[in-house]
Parts: sequence; structure tokens; C-alpha cells
Amino acid sequence: MSVLVSLNAIKKNFGGVQALKGIDFDLRQGEVHALVGENGAGKSTLMRVLAGETTPSSGSISLFGKPVEFSGPHDATSHGISVIHQELALAPDLTVAENIFLGRLPKFVNHRALRRDAHDLIHKLGFNIDPATQVGSLTVAHQQVVEIAKALSNNSRIIVFDEPTAVLAGSDAERLLDIIRELRAAGTGIVYISHRLNEVFELSDRITVMKDGSHVETLDTADASIDQIISDMVGRRMDALFPSKLGREAGELVLEARNVSLGRKVRDVSFSIRAGEVVGLGGLVGSGRTEVARVLFGADRAKSGSILVRGKPTRLHSPGDGVRASIGLVPEDRKMQGVILDAPIRVNCTLAKLRSVTRLGFLNVRKERRIATKLGASMRLKAANVDAPVSNLSGGNQQKVALAKWFHADCELLILDEPTRGVDVGAKSEIYTIINDLAKSGKAVLVISSEHQELFGICDRILVMAEGAIVGELNASEFTEERLLTLAMTRTEKNNDEAIA
Repeated sequence: MSVLVSLNAIKKNFGGVQALKGIDFDLRQGEVHALVGENGAGKSTLMRVLAGETTPSSGSISLFGKPVEFSGPHDATSHGISVIHQELALAPDLTVAENIFLGRLPKFVNHRALRRDAHDLIHKLGFNIDPATQVGSLTVAHQQVVEIAKALSNNSRIIVFDEPTAVLAGSDAERLLDIIRELRAAGTGIVYISHRLNEVFELSDRITVMKDGSHVETLDTADASIDQIISDMVGRRMDALFPSKLGREAGELVLEARNVSLGRKVRDVSFSIRAGEVVGLGGLVGSGRTEVARVLFGADRAKSGSILVRGKPTRLHSPGDGVRASIGLVPEDRKMQGVILDAPIRVNCTLAKLRSVTRLGFLNVRKERRIATKLGASMRLKAANVDAPVSNLSGGNQQKVALAKWFHADCELLILDEPTRGVDVGAKSEIYTIINDLAKSGKAVLVISSEHQELFGICDRILVMAEGAIVGELNASEFTEERLLTLAMTRTEKNNDEAIA
């Protein structure tokens, strides 16, 4: 395969900080080259150099065998390079067609021809999206399709995908991976950045590992292993990412759900969780796991059944009821629901227990800052200071702030919905330690995760859901992919009856 682009000895300095330390990287025609490393490893900076978004301090770029220097992103795009960022760069108030051809629209637009061309591109990707639809009304998955169609409209031969499946449900993620395979088969070169190593191994031809701005190694995927890649990234094996469960003991009953239902989303769910336990909630996307979490927190109101906290029936009709019952929830979508991105770290940390930093309606900022600083130190939060906005932090550190909020509230039950989604391996290990410490201190923890190895590594037992119902429970001695998936794909009798009717 011919080489499409080579980055040679790329260095980049930001003031006194050397973000890239002489990186070599190349991409071949018709391959998926994965780029992995912890947050701060330099992956995004290297791709910004490739995309013309930042100028390297030194080094060179060769495109199709010829030296090239980009004057900016438009220049790189005109050379056939597109980057699909994790935070999609679309105009929500414009139509699909307008977004696809944005920046190349003539003064007088033939909207019929524009929609036709947009339809052809989207159809080529196997989707049926109305080109006249406003982008802001689309699902995240369909917005991803618009971004890819935009890249195809530029005749891009090189496409960078930065954490493309981080916010996608299972079926949408699978379809996106299929699209990437089709692009590869057509000769497009793909740079794939992801913390989901199972996807990396499933999809890529080669893997390059970066650490602290340096190139660690480049391997053919067929010759690599997940243990080896993790070791290169963080300096330890995968089995060392999970803390020991020794010292955790199940105590008094904290919460019991009895025949809780919420229409077809949650059906006759019953289970209990004790102090000192980490209980997993497994199953396929759409199985009802998040809906159960919302009902237990009071974000959604159960239509039937009862919930007991410390043995007493408890009304959970609002999140306020959940907080008063000493229940905390770190939601799946941390940026929209878990933290306030534009607010300082200190504000986010104390939000669930404001009475601790207020008196007679007045906020004690000094006390708020002191509490947040202490919480940050206990969770190894990497931030300049607690007055910085949460938006300045990496994904892993944003998640730590979301956790810190409930640490400060001192909840007896903490529900974590996809606690390490979009988080690098090193930060995952730290979050696992935090969860383990919570259980050892006598708290009950309910963890929802689509990563089975994560559930196996941190949980004492796993409840498996399918079609809104709990269909089985696995104890530690029964933790296998086969058993979990067999239960997760169970077709429940009630839904079979509904389908027949």
C-alpha cells in the first residue's frame, strides 16, 4: 500500500511546554491506523498539525510523497484531509445539505441541486436522512453521518475520527464502524483515535501508541495484544487496572426495589443492594438499565412497585427526593447532566450539598474553595485550581468532578451510569480505585456499564437486564462474557406474548 501522508519528527511547543517531542507517524492508502494513549499524550495535537489547525515548531509533512505546508484548516481540507472531532463541528440551525457543503456555497444557491447532491452522499453511506432537515434536530448518530458526508463531499482521501463512538449507542456505533470499513475498502486512509481498545483491535490494521508527547511504538494489530498496548500506555498490565476487592464486606440493606415498573422500559424489577457492595447492572444498550437508575434517583416516577431505603418505603418522585434519601446519580451524559461545564470546579463539587457552604442565603466562597480543594486532592484531580471552569478539564477529570459532587453529599447509595465512558485507561484505573474505596467505607454502589471487563473487575455481583426486566444474576465465580451475553440476549416471556398478540 502506498503512503498517503507522513509526519516526520514533528515537535510542538506551547510556551515552555513541549506537547510533541519529535513524532513520526504515517498513514497508508486503504488502512485504519489507530492512535492511542492517555489524555494529554499528544494525540489531538498531532492531528491538529495534520489538519492545518496548528503549525508545528519543527518537523515536516509529506502528502502523497511530496513536502507540503498547510496555511490553515481550509488548505488541509483542499488537499483531501478531513477531521471528524469528538465535539461535532456542525451548524445546528442550518440544514443537512447546507452543513455538508458549508464553506463552499455559491452566492446564489440552487437548493434543489444542493439537496440532491447531499442525498446522494448520504445514500452512499446507507442512510435515509432528509437533506432539508435542520441538523440540530438529528440524533448524534445521524450528525456523525452528516460529518462523514461532508468529508466525502471534499473528496477526502484522509479522514481522522476522534472518539467517534464515545456517545453512540451499540447499534449506531456498529453502523459507524461498518462505514469506516467501507471507506477503507474504497482506499481511504483512516486515523482512528479511541479509548475503546476492543474497537481498536476489531477495526485497525496498525496501532501507534503515544505517551507524554512521545512516540512509544507502532505495531501491526495482528501482532499486538490489549495487555501490551495498555502496558505501553500506562506502564502496567490490564489486570493491574482493577484494585483488590479484599476488605469489602456486605453490610446492612441500603436499598430494595420491589416489582418496580415504568411501562415497557422497566418491568417488574426487584433487587436489593447492601452497604459495602458494588453491584453491576449489565445488559445491552436499550435494555432498561439507565431507566432503572433514573427511577431509583427520582428523575422518573415509577408507575407501580415500591422502593425501600434502609427498610422504609420511600417516595422518589423527583431528584430532590433522591438526594434527601441519600442517593446520588452520576448520569451517562456527564457534559449535559453530570456537571455544569462553564461553572468553576468548586461550584460543581458542592452543588449537591449547598447548605454546607451557605448561611442565611449567602455563599461562603472561601469554604467552598477549601472543600473543593480537599476533594480534588483525595481524587487526584488534575486541574490548575478549583476556580477553573470544568470545561477546561479532560474527560477523566470532568468525571472525577461529577463523582466529587456526590462524595461531598455523602450519599449512602451512589449510582454510576457508564462511569468511564470516553475516559483514558489511566483515569479509568483511578476511578476504579475511587469506587473500591467507596465500598470499603461502607457505601453501596450500583454501576451500569457496557464494558463487561469493567463489570467483572469491580463488581461483587452483576444483575443482567433484557427488555426492561432483570433476567438473571451472576456471582463472581460466574463472571464470563458468554454467561453475561446469553442472559443479555434473553427474549422475555412478557415481550414474546406482546409480540404474538
